[in-house]
Amino acid sequence: MSMASRFFLLVVVGALLFVPTLLWAGVHDPSLTQPTQDIYYKTEGTPQGPAAAGSPSGYPSWQLLDNRVFIWVVTQQHTYFGGFVLALPLFALLLELLGVLRHDPQVAKRYDDLGRDILRVGVLSLSVTALLGSLMLSAFIALYPGFMTYMGSTFRNMMPFYAAVFVGEALLLVLYYYSWDRLAAGGWKWGHMSIGVLANAMGVLLLLLANAWASFMMAPAGVNAQGQFLGNVWHLLHSPLWNPLNAHRFLADIMSGGAVVVAYSAYRFLKTPLQEERAYYDWVGYVFIVVMVCALLPMPFAGYWLMRSVFEFRQEMGMTMMGGLLSWLFVVQAVTIGALFLGINYYIWQSLGRLHDGKRFDPYFKLIVGGLMVSFLVWFTPHTIAMTPGEMKAIGAAQHPVIGQFGVMSAKNGAINVMICLTVLSYLLYRRANRIITVPWAPAGNIAIGALFLTGLANIVWVAVYGFYIPAHVRVGLSVPQGATTATILIGGVLINHFMLKGSQVRGPVQWGKISVRGMVALFGVAATFSWVMGLMGYIRSAGRLGWHVNELMADLSPWAFTPPITFAAKMVTINMVLFWASVFCMFWLSTQDSKVAVEEDKPTEGVAVMQAFSREESM
Repeated sequence: MSMASRFFLLVVVGALLFVPTLLWAGVHDPSLTQPTQDIYYKTEGTPQGPAAAGSPSGYPSWQLLDNRVFIWVVTQQHTYFGGFVLALPLFALLLELLGVLRHDPQVAKRYDDLGRDILRVGVLSLSVTALLGSLMLSAFIALYPGFMTYMGSTFRNMMPFYAAVFVGEALLLVLYYYSWDRLAAGGWKWGHMSIGVLANAMGVLLLLLANAWASFMMAPAGVNAQGQFLGNVWHLLHSPLWNPLNAHRFLADIMSGGAVVVAYSAYRFLKTPLQEERAYYDWVGYVFIVVMVCALLPMPFAGYWLMRSVFEFRQEMGMTMMGGLLSWLFVVQAVTIGALFLGINYYIWQSLGRLHDGKRFDPYFKLIVGGLMVSFLVWFTPHTIAMTPGEMKAIGAAQHPVIGQFGVMSAKNGAINVMICLTVLSYLLYRRANRIITVPWAPAGNIAIGALFLTGLANIVWVAVYGFYIPAHVRVGLSVPQGATTATILIGGVLINHFMLKGSQVRGPVQWGKISVRGMVALFGVAATFSWVMGLMGYIRSAGRLGWHVNELMADLSPWAFTPPITFAAKMVTINMVLFWASVFCMFWLSTQDSKVAVEEDKPTEGVAVMQAFSREESM
């Protein structure tokens, strides 16, 4: 059986397992009573489902099986692969579009081939996601029957639609992949991309529907005080955290997909002895690290939006997550986020090696890394450090008189915004490293970019310092002007630099494959770090409910309802990350078996010409 046939078989088997299980979870016997009021929207409605307290509370257990640990692993793997399924078809569509828009046929073919290769993995990952989804739902039904009875009954109206969207996405992705070569000529190419647009639209819709469950469990809406569904599906779907969670998880999924492709390109770069393949995978790594950065830059703002919405819904939940039981996990998260920014900037620095005379910018990158380190120290400094009662008595307060000032959100917001601006500056320097600017207004343009960065960074720092002199409830709003300043620097700097490079002279062709080994190893670190952060933030969001299955509606009465310590949570996140990466590389190996011979024969003969053509196109 060919690999293509195995792909299709896995998709069909996954769908056959996933859809009936999903529909079974939604079976329920409606019960109608007198109209009551929605706990969030305060609208009247007639109860159409069971009360949360009336659901069974038994928790079956098996020897040597911890219910929560098993659910944790399966759910996290399903989340990882679900993000993969969302991101890869989108990457394939964008690469196909770039191939159509490129003027050089060889470069266009390289983009098109890369898009098809990525989509091949996306089709396989869809079946893996479906299998994991079936396993997850089956585990919930077996291990947490009361919870699944309530959730399935409450969301019963959405179940058929969710199943139809999943089947639609599976069929469209399979059609999109298998029609790639058949619809490759002339106007048929645009028709093929239309299939890709529909497939990606289905993927986004699937994400929105899945997020409805997670946001409902944290901040329920559309139900009364007893948890009974009141008949308004939009209220049930559109809970207080739904929109910010959608934005946050969409960006996270894009970064997750980009991280996997980046790690794979680094692996192939380091493994192959052929310079042509090293050049190709160096280019692939560069393309997708740019994708990751584009998704990473707005990520802090999406995170602020989500946490602000948490505080607006329940201040107690926000305090538990950011100032109480789970606050030290945010310190750990800050360390990993800082490592992400440092790794990305280090990769950009090492990328100068592939540019003619790019090393002349080394002193500037050393200054940027120094600024990143200072911001990093401010970013991860905790508000309250671990102290003995004697040390606390000697200080006279729970917070250190100096370090405690850097642990508040005013300083942290300023630090992360400075790190974003310095990352943008790194990219602008990289874009200039191989060019000689020839526009007559170049001096004015340099002054404008310099003034934009200096005044913008000064404003960010000033607003951060000003936050220490105003009340805390006012200080929270300072993230808006800081974010606006950062967006102005980012958009303004990129646009001015772009127009300055118009008509510039090229110092030499881009020497793909000439990046240092250290730079490619940094890509591994960036990819693994983000996967770890994704798992950690998923745990923090879920643990914010504490002892509730559904916040303040359905209590978790299982023996595992306690919040685990930081060390246990860190170990679980690490195990999930390692298991995910092992599965991904196994999947990549499977997806390349059919085309292995063709790739080995094609790249040594065409690789040099293609990468030279790409270098010429990049220089235009």
